[in-house]
Amino acid sequence: MTELLAVSGDGHPVTALDEGTGPTLLVVHPGGSDATTWAAVAGRLTDDFRVVRIHRRIYAPGADVVLPHSMALDAADIVAVRELLDSPVLLVGHSSGAVAALEAALIAPDAFAGLLLYEPPMPTRELLAGEAGARARAALDAGDPVEAMRIHMRDIVRMPASTVDEMFADVRVQAAFAAYAPAQIAEDEALDALGIGIDRFAALGTPTTLIEGDLSPAHLRERVSDLAATLPDAHVVTLQGQGHIAHLTAPGALADVVRETAERVLRG
Repeated sequence: MTELLAVSGDGHPVTALDEGTGPTLLVVHPGGSDATTWAAVAGRLTDDFRVVRIHRRIYAPGADVVLPHSMALDAADIVAVRELLDSPVLLVGHSSGAVAALEAALIAPDAFAGLLLYEPPMPTRELLAGEAGARARAALDAGDPVEAMRIHMRDIVRMPASTVDEMFADVRVQAAFAAYAPAQIAEDEALDALGIGIDRFAALGTPTTLIEGDLSPAHLRERVSDLAATLPDAHVVTLQGQGHIAHLTAPGALADVVRETAERVLRG
């Protein structure tokens, strides 16, 4: 494995993990984590594909979270890394990383042969965070990042409260979430700042695979459905028995969908 270094449009350095050989998959990880979170999926693909996993700037080690954060910065970073890669490239995004991927495709539609987007929380009919985002920000500003992330998981992602309580009973989980809280809450605000509506994607003809889990929160599946109805060349793949974190719970099944999409888009 090697590390790529790109320079984004504002001069900010952007790094990415680079491994494997073959046609290129450019992966944008979800919020509340970093590029390593997709390691189990990437490891199932590197025999046949070059897999490049971006370290998103606000989640990179030692990152300073400058407010307000903007999804446009993520999009520009993606395009900067893409410029280092040979064509064709399949752009893969997960959760908020999928929103960033969509925004990148909008500003550089010819840069990507296809898109694979796993439950992007795009504000299609309603904001993502809303008043819960304000409560999460208040908790973070009051010095309680654990509570901020509890609000994020329970009231913004909308995981069942009992599941969230079980997760947060583990002090190691609390510590892991707390470390990413400043970035995650800033990102929730950046997603809401996009505003409600997705008409700007109606002319984006890039072939797109949208992934959903049949156990995912209903609002995430609704957002996927709205995108499928708006994007001109999109179809939905449903992961049975999975939710929003199949990269952890079923990396093999998720890798299979990535592989099938890549074979179709990159190799025809």
